[in-house]
Amino acid sequence: MQRKVSLPCVIGALPNLGDGVSTSTSAFSDDLSLAFELADLCDAVTLPAFENRSFSVEYKSDRSEVTEVDREAEQQLSERLLAARPDHSLFGEEHGVSGNEESPWQWIVDPVDGTSGFTRGIPIWATLIALHHADDGLCVAVVSAPALGRRWWATKGGGAWVDGRRCTVSGVDNIADAQLNLTLNAGWRELGHAEALIDLTMSARRSRGVGDFWQHCLVAEGAMDIAIDAVGVQPYDLAAVRLLVEEAGGTFTNHLGNSSHNGPTAISSNGALHAYVLERLQPPVPYER
Repeated sequence: MQRKVSLPCVIGALPNLGDGVSTSTSAFSDDLSLAFELADLCDAVTLPAFENRSFSVEYKSDRSEVTEVDREAEQQLSERLLAARPDHSLFGEEHGVSGNEESPWQWIVDPVDGTSGFTRGIPIWATLIALHHADDGLCVAVVSAPALGRRWWATKGGGAWVDGRRCTVSGVDNIADAQLNLTLNAGWRELGHAEALIDLTMSARRSRGVGDFWQHCLVAEGAMDIAIDAVGVQPYDLAAVRLLVEEAGGTFTNHLGNSSHNGPTAISSNGALHAYVLERLQPPVPYER
C-alpha cells in the first residue's frame, strides 16, 4: 500500500529543523509552511487520479504529455498561493506567469513533473515548488512525490531534508566507484555529447536511468553521485531540485558549468565529481533554443 504524505506529518518535523540547525530555516518558515500546504493540495488532486487512472492525455506542441490533472493541480495551487501572497508572482508550467509580475518574489512550480510516467502508471512523478527572489536567489523548495511516499524540502542556508532526515551528498570522488544517472535524449546528440555520455556511464560503477526530479533528489540524499538530465529542461523542472542539491552540499550546473536552473541542460553531483563530468563533455557546444 502506498503511503500518503500529509501536511501534519511534514509540519510536525519543522520545530526540530529550527533548533540549532540554521536561523535561515526559521526566516523562511512561513513560506515553507505555505509550500507544504500547496504540496498537500496538489497531492490531493494528483494521487487519486493516478491511482484510479482517471484522466485523459493530450499532447503539447513539443509532443510532451499533459492531462487535466496537471492543469487542475496548478489552478488550485495558483488560487491558494496568490490569495496568501498577492504581492508575489507565480511561474507555472501549465499556465505561465500570473500575479504581480513586478515582484522580486516568484514561485516556480511544476504540478506534475514526470507527466509521461504519470500517464503510464510509473510512480516517479512529483509536484515541484520553489520560491525565488530576484536578488537572493532560491530560498525555499518542496518536492512532493505522493506515489513514492516521499517528500523533500530545503531552505536557503537551512539545509535539505527528506521526511525529517537531513540530506547530505556522498563523498565518492572516483568515477569508478560512482552511481551515475543519465537521461539521454536526442538533444544530447544535437549537442554532440551523446557518445561522451555513453562512455561516461561505462566508466561509472553503476548507471541508472531514473529521470526527472528523482535523480537529483537521490544526489541530494547521497544515494546517487551524478545525475545528468535531458536536454530541454525548464526552470520549473529544475528550481526546486537545484536548491535541494546545493543545500545538501552538492553542485548543480548546466553542461557549460554555469550554476543555473534555467536549463536547457542540468547536471547535479556530489561536487567532488563535477569537474570530471564537465571535462568529459568538452568541448562545450552552445544550445540554441
